[in-house]
Amino acid sequence: MDILRLMTAGSVDDGKSTLIGRLLYDSKSILVDQLEALEKQSKNKNSDGIDLAILTDGLRAEREQGITIDVAYRYFSTPNRKFIIADAPGHVQYTRNMITGASNSDLMIILIDARQGVIEQTRRHSIIASLLQIKHIVIAVNKMDLVDYSEEVFENIKTGYLEIAQKLNLINIQFFPISALDGDNIVDRSNKMPWFKENSLLEYLEQVEINKEINLKDTRFQVQFVIRPQTDELHDYRGYAGEVVSGIYKKGDRIKILPQNIETTISKVETGGKEVDEVFAPQPAVIHIEDDIDISRGDYFVHTDQIPTVDNEFQALVCWMDHKELVPGNKYFLQHRSKLVKAIVKEIDYQLDVNTLEKTPVNDSVKLNEVVRVTIKTASPLVFDSFEKNKGTGSAILIDETSNATVGGVMIL
Repeated sequence: MDILRLMTAGSVDDGKSTLIGRLLYDSKSILVDQLEALEKQSKNKNSDGIDLAILTDGLRAEREQGITIDVAYRYFSTPNRKFIIADAPGHVQYTRNMITGASNSDLMIILIDARQGVIEQTRRHSIIASLLQIKHIVIAVNKMDLVDYSEEVFENIKTGYLEIAQKLNLINIQFFPISALDGDNIVDRSNKMPWFKENSLLEYLEQVEINKEINLKDTRFQVQFVIRPQTDELHDYRGYAGEVVSGIYKKGDRIKILPQNIETTISKVETGGKEVDEVFAPQPAVIHIEDDIDISRGDYFVHTDQIPTVDNEFQALVCWMDHKELVPGNKYFLQHRSKLVKAIVKEIDYQLDVNTLEKTPVNDSVKLNEVVRVTIKTASPLVFDSFEKNKGTGSAILIDETSNATVGGVMIL
């Protein structure tokens, strides 16, 4: 089965955690001992006698305040698909947490309170979805039970959101009228809204096609490990292991090794310990080449007619994740998949307001949760694409040299 990675977003008390709890509860993904503990801890009980929100609000501070602070990951599966859900905070001061949760997501569920309609937080989360190139957006209009299951309310919210989506070039948008508290249109279709003829939310999540989003055009394979057993049985074996980031690789393909810029031919491809005709994204693979070339961790294999950018300077959007402020001239490690290089932030061009997408000047430094456009220079050449073209090779992180803490999420422009 394939895996759908999704995240929820919304304002405070829109019902994100309750929605995830309902998905877990109604799909029978909660163990008996979890259920017993849940019943004991529940304060705001629903008709089932439990508070579904505390399934995801794992930190004590979250339970006491009734808010989500950190990204909570939950896993469940149905006969059709496996799911990884990231419950991300909606507060402005936790922008870094939300971007972290969204960075690996195939789909974002944005909750809207049916009584409130489209608000500033809705626009902000939609902007983040646009920045991170999330291909599938689900608008879950929650608390329909508090507006008498009104079709008119639902349609007005739908019309209002589509205006935002058009400005942000968001596509593949689906709308669902739901009640997370009562379970309407989440796992099972509700008879309280007969005017809604579509599938339930879970039925849609089981069916949404995500494999079409995999880039099979641009060939990108980064070496993670050189396999050289040097045993009697495998005396001459030399394979290059890694993940096919994008594209398809076959025996006989002419490739370039980057950043060395050396051409060679693929002699064999393997996956799962067996030789196969081809390997493709996002498979783990071992690639063999005909020539003896000095290749190390972090090098790329690409087709000769699909060359990415090779440079030691580039522009990027950075979400700053550290309490220690970013100042031009600061030095960091830059982790680009399995490649680790020293880097310096040369210039800070402007700050991007995640509420409006306006570009504003940066005074002296960049503070926690701010998103800025910067120029980064690396000590050695980097092989990359733009984030818009290829997420796998267009993203990186900045790491503090002394503490080894991740301080910035990088989207290459």
